[in-house]
Amino acid sequence: MNYKRGKKENMKILGYILSLAGLAAVVLSKPLLVLAQKISPSIKLAYVIVAGVALVAAGVVFLMDRSGSNEVRLAAEEVPIYQGEGKNKRIVGYKKASKK
Repeated sequence: MNYKRGKKENMKILGYILSLAGLAAVVLSKPLLVLAQKISPSIKLAYVIVAGVALVAAGVVFLMDRSGSNEVRLAAEEVPIYQGEGKNKRIVGYKKASKK
């Protein structure tokens, strides 16, 4: 089995983990608040919820597919040669595409 993953797959996995952690933080904000207040009594419920929403937002950013801007579009190797006009147009052959 091939366990190698590309950078894109790793970023998606990180996005899912961050999103799930953020959702869990928002859903379990009351119990997390009790635990956080044992560490520092000044922590409020709003801080825990904001932290959860921030984790969800960060996860969504990692899940967004930004690969379209980095891909190189390749021209077709052959282009069709048409004969006729309008609806009567038909392909009669192909020629090699010129490289720009």
